[in-house]
Amino acid sequence: MAVPVAVLGAGSFGTCLALLSAREHDVRLWARDVELADTINREHRNPRYLSDARIPEQVRATTDLEEALEGCELVICAVPSHGVREVMERAAGFLPRDALLVSTVKGIELGTWMRMDQVLEEMLDPEHHPRLVFLSGPSFAREVFAEKPTAVTVACREEAFAISVQESLSLTNFRCYSATDVIGVQVGGALKNVVAIAVGISDGLGLGHNARAALMTRGLHEITRLGVAMGADPLTFLGLAGMGDLILTCTGDLSRNRNVGLALGRGETLAEIVGSMNEVAEGVRTTIAACALADQAGVEMPIARDVQRVLDGEAEPAEAVAELVNRQLRNENE
Repeated sequence: MAVPVAVLGAGSFGTCLALLSAREHDVRLWARDVELADTINREHRNPRYLSDARIPEQVRATTDLEEALEGCELVICAVPSHGVREVMERAAGFLPRDALLVSTVKGIELGTWMRMDQVLEEMLDPEHHPRLVFLSGPSFAREVFAEKPTAVTVACREEAFAISVQESLSLTNFRCYSATDVIGVQVGGALKNVVAIAVGISDGLGLGHNARAALMTRGLHEITRLGVAMGADPLTFLGLAGMGDLILTCTGDLSRNRNVGLALGRGETLAEIVGSMNEVAEGVRTTIAACALADQAGVEMPIARDVQRVLDGEAEPAEAVAELVNRQLRNENE
């Protein structure tokens, strides 16, 4: 019998990766909600996320972390960033010693301003630290589920473990590239959501394609500047976890963070927008974290700052745009 894979988190991406893994493995899909887990097992579908996808018999949902993790050599963490610490604190005692833990989380922890590798290392015994792998890149769950061609990056400080995950998860139309820049892959995956909100605001205001391209380019510059200050390789931000994910999130209609920005640009309030959403838009929280990290690193991030002002209600969208376009002229590489 194939060694089972555990997927922690039954949201869109967790469900998607459970479906992906079930092509070659038995899968335990951990969900917080008993009713949701029971429905998945009884009806073989997730009524809340990717509800039109049939979930095969190889996937069994559970709310018991010990049951989910028992005997698994590959564990995928796909919970929202604000839930990682609590879930991993509960899971730590059940995580098999030789398991590879793959985080697909694209966010920064509020308050501590920790990346997910830092949170996981704090919650797990040192023996697990070399086996922490981080998956990121342009990958809408619905398109992965529909077997649309997708490429992502899997990064681990121990390259052999990144390659092992690469080989385990890569399938026809889902291609993984290995990397070792754990910091860069996470910073790119988290901060592109901030830029996507900015681009959405611009598009919601009807400012055109030129403005969109300028925001994406300067936004990538901000992400790279902060990432390098945190210890990342600048080349990472030209790859799938950087530019690739940024392009998708800023332009794709399935992007939750872009849609937040669009609604803000069209005059809706943040409370109205968040209240109407079924899923988490990580960029709302990440904007706060990006500004805090920029303060710590002494890095200038004007786009992130103005997105924060809009989210906080301190500036109208048009006012924030005007502030950006009227900044002091400077060299492009500054």
